[in-house]
Parts: sequence; structure tokens; C-alpha cells
Amino acid sequence: MDLFVIAAAGAAALCACLFCLWKTLWIFRQPVENRRLKEISRAIAGGAMTFLFREYRVLLPFVLIIGLAMTLLNSGILRFQGLAFGLGAFASAAAGFIGMKVATVANGRTTEAALKGGQQRALLVAFSGGSVMGIGVVGLTLGGLALILVLSVSLYTKISGVEVSVDSAYFRETVFPLLSAFSLGASTIALFSRVGGGIFTKAADVGADLVGKVEAGIPEDHPSNPAVIADNVGDNVGDVAGMGADLFESFAGTLVGSMILGLAVSGASPDLPFRLVSLPLLLASLGLFCSVAGVFLVRTKEGKNPQTALNIGTFSAGLLALILSAPLIYFFIGDRTYGNGVSWLYLFLSTVIGLVCGIAIGLTTEYYTGTNRRPVCSIVKASETGSATNIITGLGVGMLSTLVPILLICASILVSYTLGGLYCVSLAAVGMLITLGIELAVDAYGPIADNAGGLAVMAEYPKRVREITDGLDAVGNTTAAIGKGFAIGSAALTAIILFSSFKQQAGADDVFLSLTRVPVLIGLIAGAMIPYLFSALAMGAIGKAAFKMIEEVRRQFREHPGILAETEKPDYDKCISISTSAALREMILPGLLATVTPIAVGFLGGIDMLMGLLVGVTVSGIVLAIFMSNSGGAWDNAKKMIEFGSGGGKGSDAHKASVVGDTVGDPFKDTAGPSLNILIKLMAIVSLVIAPLLKVYWG
Repeated sequence: MDLFVIAAAGAAALCACLFCLWKTLWIFRQPVENRRLKEISRAIAGGAMTFLFREYRVLLPFVLIIGLAMTLLNSGILRFQGLAFGLGAFASAAAGFIGMKVATVANGRTTEAALKGGQQRALLVAFSGGSVMGIGVVGLTLGGLALILVLSVSLYTKISGVEVSVDSAYFRETVFPLLSAFSLGASTIALFSRVGGGIFTKAADVGADLVGKVEAGIPEDHPSNPAVIADNVGDNVGDVAGMGADLFESFAGTLVGSMILGLAVSGASPDLPFRLVSLPLLLASLGLFCSVAGVFLVRTKEGKNPQTALNIGTFSAGLLALILSAPLIYFFIGDRTYGNGVSWLYLFLSTVIGLVCGIAIGLTTEYYTGTNRRPVCSIVKASETGSATNIITGLGVGMLSTLVPILLICASILVSYTLGGLYCVSLAAVGMLITLGIELAVDAYGPIADNAGGLAVMAEYPKRVREITDGLDAVGNTTAAIGKGFAIGSAALTAIILFSSFKQQAGADDVFLSLTRVPVLIGLIAGAMIPYLFSALAMGAIGKAAFKMIEEVRRQFREHPGILAETEKPDYDKCISISTSAALREMILPGLLATVTPIAVGFLGGIDMLMGLLVGVTVSGIVLAIFMSNSGGAWDNAKKMIEFGSGGGKGSDAHKASVVGDTVGDPFKDTAGPSLNILIKLMAIVSLVIAPLLKVYWG
């Protein structure tokens, strides 16, 4: 690989680090003068960091065992797969840690900014906190992959005594196994972070909502609610740290899969495969700079819809990436072609297809989950007749919302494959995530705005401050749903390119032409079941944790009546401890299901059965993830609309019904749904890593 490409990725990563440092220092300089606000902010930050460190301590032995096994089971340069796995795990954990650290600082400062500077200033602070997460994740991904490439070249030269030349065997046998191990480390941490953080936040959220709002008649963010601090901590560990690790592994998996498929292109000029290997890194580096430019365009005026400002930044970054990627691909690929005349133009069009598909999925998600949109309004109307109709309507909205995204994903796969085979499909996946920096910034902004609203209530700020933060939070619910739409769409394309890469690495037959073979059918059926089993484990874990949380909140209200009279302080730490213990205990089984299943099927059932399993998991998981994420987002914003005055307003029967619906939807959209994205990619990347062993075992 040309050192220029590695240097470009490294330079982009360095620029991302400098941007994040600058934004972080700016956020820290924003004043917080209210003593009560400072105390609550410190309590939330402390609880979030305590959970994260405990989670990482639980995961550290797991990472060390897998890394050691990779080292002992391999020879030569492949012994360093364990090191690459550890580096991927560390980078994924770092993405979550950095994002959460900045988010917990930005929360209180957003509240203060809403008081002193209004909506415009509050949006700037909240979005700045999100931009550190977004740009940081892309920078860590590019930096990690560049480091793996540099290490693999130097290690190969040192071990073999031969200078690296343009030799496909070198990349296939050394670089790609190390890159796959890096991606596996990222995926492993991401899954546990998503599931663990999701269990934590939803257990606290359910306790705060059902006992606080419905039974005691107080707001979920009221200081008298014992679960209130745990709820705010959960927003950070689930929606920020978990999401950062999630999209880090998604981006890494997409780039690694694309690079592997690039080398497999046949019928090309001698140096074209290596240019195709390099192209995803260059496009990702370009997208990083476009995302930074988009961040500076997010501005709003007082009284205007914040969604418009966020859309301007996102769409401008996408348009800029679209314009600049054409000359980049043209000058890097030149007049080289492969297959039946596949040229640079086809590669560019595939990238555009992915980007347009991602935006279209985002807009579709906004329609089905946005406030004042017809689907959400139908849930508001249904809430007026009770919880049952609220839930029935919400389920229907979620199911219907799968139609357009699935058609868009299918169309993007079909068109890009027609243009240039699987490699063009992989470029569509890269195109969908090319502006991940700003997409994730918009996504991470939501939890910061949500926490800012809770802090405004707990610190007893004027009502107008809560109105500002509620407006930002309602937009945040939609932006979070849009971010999940991007993640789901990219997960579908990434999973396809990963198990296509597995097929090549394992030397599998073209089982797609013989789906009636029994091993393949068994794999398909079992694979289709896995997302439901995984979701059941995640939802069951939330149910167990929520039960303990509800009992604890009820106990405190019962044994300490002074809490509701505001003469006695609730025991916040007890609720945080319940969520933490439950999350760390219950995240293990879903994580093991994702990592152990492909290994067991591959060695016991064979390569064909494993291919069927991967196809079944992908098809079933994508549809289920869209349904869960969109129905949860719609329920959440229906509750927000009622709280803003629709359907009877706060305290009405419709409001109580919407709280029940939102409580059902929260585990859908914040735990099970997003985790399914990682599940399908993790199973594919595990299969890719063990592909050489399976080839020998079944050879």
C-alpha cells in the first residue's frame, strides 16, 4: 500500500484530535455559576465514570483471554493478531470514554447557556459536545487502521527480512488478518457497551417514569425522584458511550471489509487492486474534513427550529463530500478499469448511491418519529383512549416504518452491485458513512440536550429554561432516530461485505446459488432466530433490572414520606448501584451469544451452514432493528407532544398512556434495536477472523 495513503489517514486522524481538543477546551471554559447545578452535574459525571470503569474492569479479562488465545494459536506475524484485537478494543473503549467525558461536562453548561444565551447558545454548547464524539470516533478509526498498517509492514519486514512489495499474498496473509482482528476488538467492546449501557439507562428510566410520573405524579426529572440521577447517568453511559463504541466499530468494519474486497478484484491492471484497497481510507479521510466543515455551519436564530440548523450542517457536509469525492476518485483511479469496463465513474456513482440512501433513510426515519408528523400524531390520538391503543398504534407505526428503508437498502445494493460487483456495494457502505463525523455529532447532541433539561428541573431554573431544553430534546429524539437509521442502513451493507469477505477468505462455495442445500437452510433458519433470541435476552435483562428499580423507588417513598414532601433527600446512590450491578451482570449472556455462535456453527456445522447463518442473521436483524428503533422513537416523541399540550397535556389520561408506551419503546430504541446492528456485524467479523482456521479444518 502506498505510504501516501497511510500518511493521509494518519494526518486526518491528527487533525481530528486537534479539533476535539480545541472544542473540549472551549466547552470547559463555558461558565457554570449555579451551585446546585454544579453539584448535580458532578454527581451525574461521577456516576457515569464509575459505571464505565467498572464495565471496563469486567471486560478487561475477556479481552486479555481472547488476545492471548490469538497470540498462542497463530505463528509468525499472525501472532500479532492478539495485539491488533487489543488495540481495536482499546480504541473502541476510548471512543466511548472521550464522548461521555465531554458530554457530562457539556450537560450543565447547556443548561446555563439556555438561561443566559437562550436557544441559540444552548444549541451551540450541546452540539459542540456532540461534535467531539463524532469527529473523535472517525479520527480514532482512521488512526487505528493507519497504525495497524504501519505495524504490519514493519513487522513483516523484520520477521521475513524482505522489503514489502506490491504482492497480494502479503496483504491477504498478513495485513487483512490484523485489520480483521482490530475490527473484532472494536465490535466486541461495542456490543457489551451498547447492551450494558442500555440495560443501565432503561432500568433507571422505567423506574423514574412509572413510579415517579404515573404513581407519584411528579416529573421524572424532579429532585424527589430517587431514580433521577441514575436516569441521567444512564443517558450518558447508554446513548453516548455505547453509541460512540457502536459507530466506531461500524465504521471500522465497513472500511476493513471494503479493503478486503478491493484486493479480490480480478481482471484489472496490476496496481488497481491496491488502489481499490486504499480508496476507502482516502474517502473516509475526505469525509472527516467535510464533517468538520459541516459542524461550523450548524447555527440557528432565536425562535427558529433547531432541526433546521442541524439539517443544514448534515446536508452541507454530505453535499461537499459528494462534490469532492468525484475528483479524488478520478485522480486516484485514473483510466484503470476492471471487469466489464468498471471505471472510476462507476466507483463514484456507488459512493453517491450510499450517501443518498443514508440521507433518504434518515429522512424516512424523521417522518416516522418526528413530532407533528402523521405517524406520531396517530399515536397521540390513540393515547386518548388508553395505554392499549397507544401500544397497538405504536407497534403498527414501527412495523410500517420498515418498508421504505428496506426498499432503499435493497435498491442501493442492486444498483451498486450492477455497477461494479461487491466492491461497489462496499463503496456504497463507505458512502453511507462518509460524513459519519457530523452524523454522530448530531446523534450525540440529543442525550446532552436531554440531560440539560433534567438539570434545569433539578436545579430549579426558570420555566423558560426548561422550555428551551425541551425543544432541543424533542429535536434530539428525532436526530437520535435518524442516527440509528444511518447505523442500521450501514449495518446491512457492512454485514454483506463482511460475510462476502469471509466467503473469499474461507474459500467457500457459492452457496447463494444452492439455497436448498440442507446445511444452508439450517443456517438460514437458525440465523433468522438469533436476533429475536438476542433481543429477548436484552429485554428480559431490562425487565429484571427495572423490577428492582421500581421496588427500590417505591420503598423509599413508602419508608421516607419526607421525600415527596421535599423535606428529606432521596438515596440516589442506591438506584445507581442497582442499575450498575444489573447491567454488568446481564450484559454477559447476550455478548457471548454473538461471539460464540459463529464459532460453534463454523466448526460443528461447516462453512456452508455458517454462511447461511450470517445471511439469516443479517436479513432478520435489519428488519427487527428498524422496527424497534422507529417504534421506540415514535412513542417517545408522542409523549413529548402530549407534554407540550397535545391530547390533553401533562397529567391527562393520554399523558399517562403515553408514558406507558414510551416505557415499552425505550428498551426497543435504546438497547435491543441499536445492539442488533452490532450483533450482525460482530458475527460476521468473528467469522472473518476464524476463516483461515475453518479453511484448514474443513479442507
